Amino acid sequence: MSRIIQCISPVDGRVYAERQSLSAVDAEAAAARARAAQHEWAARPLEERIALVKAGVRKLNDMKDLLVEELAWQMGRPTRYGGEFGGVNDRTDYMSSIAAEALAPLVAEASDRFERRILREPVGVVFIVAPWNYPYLTTINTLAPALIAGNTVMLKHASQTLMVGERLAEAFHAAGVPEDVFQNVVLSHDVTEHLIRNRAFNFINFTGSVAGGAAMERAAAGTFTGLGLELGGKDPAYVMDDADLDAAVDSLMDGAMYNAGQCCCGIERIYVHHSLYDAFVEKAVAWVKTLRLGNPFEADTTLGPMANVRFAQTVRDQIAEAVAEGARALIDPALFPADDGGAYLAPQILVDVNHEMRVMREESFGPVVGIMPVSGDDEAVAVMNDSPYGLTCSLWTADAERAARIGAQVETGTVFMNRCDYLDPALCWTGCKDTGRGGSLSVLGFYAVTRPKSYHLKKVTK
Repeated sequence: MSRIIQCISPVDGRVYAERQSLSAVDAEAAAARARAAQHEWAARPLEERIALVKAGVRKLNDMKDLLVEELAWQMGRPTRYGGEFGGVNDRTDYMSSIAAEALAPLVAEASDRFERRILREPVGVVFIVAPWNYPYLTTINTLAPALIAGNTVMLKHASQTLMVGERLAEAFHAAGVPEDVFQNVVLSHDVTEHLIRNRAFNFINFTGSVAGGAAMERAAAGTFTGLGLELGGKDPAYVMDDADLDAAVDSLMDGAMYNAGQCCCGIERIYVHHSLYDAFVEKAVAWVKTLRLGNPFEADTTLGPMANVRFAQTVRDQIAEAVAEGARALIDPALFPADDGGAYLAPQILVDVNHEMRVMREESFGPVVGIMPVSGDDEAVAVMNDSPYGLTCSLWTADAERAARIGAQVETGTVFMNRCDYLDPALCWTGCKDTGRGGSLSVLGFYAVTRPKSYHLKKVTK
């Protein structure tokens, strides 16, 4: 059954876009077209597929000014930050540059008697379910390698960024990627689950909530469909006694507050060595007070609205509960008069927090961070690991060996030293625990959208 899917703009609360979702019959037809188109697409030379993908990204860049404006209306990010196109370009270029090597045969023997090799074959039809917080970046992480490897792709975008999938399809089709090779689809949850249960796809990449990931696993149960799941985080930082304090404050507070805190790998909890704790907190408060909450189209706005009123309410509830349980809120909301009790939410720093509080356990996904003192490395590792999530951790020290030693003990997907909230396309983007499973980017990103196929060719009969 089809229904209307709406994007409610956080900027002014109006319906910014709405689309009719596909019926189950129409969705099945779209999936069938994707499957029928896959073999011809995979038969094209690798160099041609790479060229078409890169041309699609160039077409996307040609629309940059329009897309930045649309993003602000759809999910609230200030236009001053210029969208996500630097990262889109870098990731596409890197994945294109390693494609030939990543997809090359692994040759065990090439003699006059035997040819033994392992090839990487496209899995077939890849289904991307993309989130709204970084809607172009999260899509390109799988879209680029999937198409380059010879798969066809169906993209279902979040309702909050309903127009992003359309713009991606428009750009790629204009560049010459066939329409059935890359399709943007608007689907309801029930039709999505119907397609998954009926094996419409060979691989599914989902970025979203833990509950959403669990629903994907339930729908795929027994189908043997490959799943890549990135389900959020509660990413910690540890500021050690030898850290560059000013650099740590600047990077970590940006990592906590950028995009209104709506980052999977945003910093949500900070542990500071007791010798630096007071100074760190003082500087962090001063840093946050320089932010300007307001209309994302105004040039001096550094903090826009959260993407949805209910997301902001979740953060407000966590803050209120923490304060009721003994935490201290260090930022006076009156400093941010644009806070309207709705999508526009003042940033907040909490101290006197503990891990009994929801704000230190559950994903906030908003402009709030809790800061705790720790006595040293052992305590820091213990509290960093005291979480159901494991996406990234950020370690601040002058000693790389110390960072590596501590990083080896942290249950996480990526260990950062002296930086945070960043994706390096040469490294696998992955997580553990409730953050999910699988990985994108790097050589391993190609492995996710291909399967090994072995050839044992005996050239002699004796």
